[in-house]
Amino acid sequence: MTEETPGFDEKPDGPSDAATPDDAAQAAESAEQAGPAAPAGEELVEVGLKAQLDQAQSALNERTADLQRLQAEYQNYRRRVERDRAAVKEVAVANLLAELLPTLDDIGRARDHGELVGGFKSVAESLETVVAKMGLQQFGKEGEPFDPLVHEALMHSYAPDVTETTCVQILQPGYRLGERTIRPARVAVAEPQPGVQAKGQEAADAPEAAGDEESGGPEKG
Repeated sequence: MTEETPGFDEKPDGPSDAATPDDAAQAAESAEQAGPAAPAGEELVEVGLKAQLDQAQSALNERTADLQRLQAEYQNYRRRVERDRAAVKEVAVANLLAELLPTLDDIGRARDHGELVGGFKSVAESLETVVAKMGLQQFGKEGEPFDPLVHEALMHSYAPDVTETTCVQILQPGYRLGERTIRPARVAVAEPQPGVQAKGQEAADAPEAAGDEESGGPEKG
């Protein structure tokens, strides 16, 4: 009796992981579904990057506007400081020059009386040169119209040879520094005499009245 070798009549089993037609169909369907998903993912990434770029651009614009505003504020601050510094300097110079005015008055009186001689003359001229370099200007002349903004009337009279209130004598000259009046000119003024002014006005009106009478008179036939 012959013994049968076990396993010779049995068919070998195929690989357990071999793909079946159903598995291939499912894989193809999955591939078709996954195909359009990649472009959709790229679009989402691009949209996200664009949003981040817009946010960064907005932040940059805000920081640029802040920087421009700070620069403008700094420029205004610097101009204000320079203007205040110049004003303080002008006030300090004006106060110093105001203290020197009595000395300048003494020098002027000495010059008028012929006493400005020798070493005193040199010192006086040096002082006048220095204050002139600092911007001090003298004003006030006889014969100019009276201006209450720059003149201070200490004496008053009437005169027949003036047609308006006039400075006829400068008692103390005025001084200014730029547009700032340190001291008004102290003057004696004269006004037109009331009678003379009235006569002059009547004389000026007489030719006009005569012309009106001639033009408006009755015509002779």
